[in-house]
Amino acid sequence: MNEPSAQPIKSAEGARFGFPKSARILHTAEFRATYDQGFRISGPLFAAFCRARPGSELQSGAVTITGPRLGLTVPRAIGGAVIRNRIKRRLRAAFRLYRAQIGPQWDIVLNPRRAALDASFADIEKAFGRLIQKCGP
Repeated sequence: MNEPSAQPIKSAEGARFGFPKSARILHTAEFRATYDQGFRISGPLFAAFCRARPGSELQSGAVTITGPRLGLTVPRAIGGAVIRNRIKRRLRAAFRLYRAQIGPQWDIVLNPRRAALDASFADIEKAFGRLIQKCGP
């Protein structure tokens, strides 16, 4: 059987497409701030909330936040844990591909819709590309 590669995902130029903790929105207060102070962009696959942080570098505990951050909220109504985790993996992968094109001050929270279950990865990439154009560099 084929075993999964332990090699990190890299672009053709050799840049890593990682998803470190500094690129994640983890705390309820950060999600709430994005919902309350940001703006909403709706699409067929997900609703997105975008918020420009006040400054491109912030201190959050001991971690310095530099670069765009992504938060995901997938309700149980979408499906079981396996389905919710699959959607989150696909959305994180799209974020990794576009992360270099997003301005460093942006916090983005995605709320996927049921349509994301059956969408191809190419459709998710296109939807994320449209989001980046609106949420901006």
